[in-house]
Amino acid sequence: MATASWALGAILAVLASLIIAANVLVAIVLLCHIQKSGSKGLCFVLNLALADAMVGFTVMGLATDELSQPFHPSQKFCILRMAFVTSSCAASILSLILVACDRHLAIRKPFHYFQLVTGLRVGVCLVGLWLVAVTIGFLPVFIPRFQRISNHWKCSFFNVFQPSYMLTMFCFGFFPALFLFLYLYCDMLKIATVHVQHIQEVQQAGLGASCPPPHATSDMKAMRTVAVLIGCFTLSWLPFFITSIVQMVCPECFPYKVIENFLWLLGLGNSLLNPLLYSYWQRDVQLQLSQLVAGVKRRVLLHLGSGRCFPGRNIKNTKAVSAVSCLELQD
Repeated sequence: MATASWALGAILAVLASLIIAANVLVAIVLLCHIQKSGSKGLCFVLNLALADAMVGFTVMGLATDELSQPFHPSQKFCILRMAFVTSSCAASILSLILVACDRHLAIRKPFHYFQLVTGLRVGVCLVGLWLVAVTIGFLPVFIPRFQRISNHWKCSFFNVFQPSYMLTMFCFGFFPALFLFLYLYCDMLKIATVHVQHIQEVQQAGLGASCPPPHATSDMKAMRTVAVLIGCFTLSWLPFFITSIVQMVCPECFPYKVIENFLWLLGLGNSLLNPLLYSYWQRDVQLQLSQLVAGVKRRVLLHLGSGRCFPGRNIKNTKAVSAVSCLELQD
């Protein structure tokens, strides 16, 4: 038992560290890009990175509990801890929905997009998102019937939450999000197909160039991004929710330890995949990340080059040597 708890704690600690590092880095890159470009839609992606980073911080607390065994937390402590974990995961899923809606709006109404996506509306959406996420996560705190009285030493979903709460999250959280994802992608696919047909008609008439216009390219990028997000979201969270429902209906059919120790980790992996996907698929994020890395590298090289002074020389010679060394390092 102690070895298994330590192994799970180590896995959670490594996963949480990667989630925090990746999302904080992407958040810094997005913040720099938003300041330069003024793009309001990227605020949804920034919020996704912050929500996933919070998932990492909350999971780090669970990892600390696993590594600190024997640990005997109180029932209220476990409920509050799992409420924070659930709120962070809900904020991440809701942020994915906002990102998909933003890309859908950019494709459906490209000429009115910047008029519709204003700073005030983005702020209202983000505030509403976090209010809904906190409500979902802390619902068992407000409604005691969702709490489960258990003498088990471990803080986990099935030890502190009733199956009815898991069923509520599944019916009113995961399923609507998945259906909305599929609807948005199908609608974007239909719009992009119409755009491609129009482009082909113009090219056949000899009125257009052979290369596709910019809005068609942006449509394909948006569709590709949403498709990858939907696929990763489904593969990460669907096994956890399906097996949770099966375990509620038939507790003997599927052990809850497998759900909590393996399938839940798969769902948490979605918070690690999101920043990796955006850093890989989005060229703007790639360029900003490369500029950030190049800036840090340049400063490190300049600092190392300025410290290469030759003892026994006067100040003028020392400064001259350092200046030449820095120029060579920059080149």
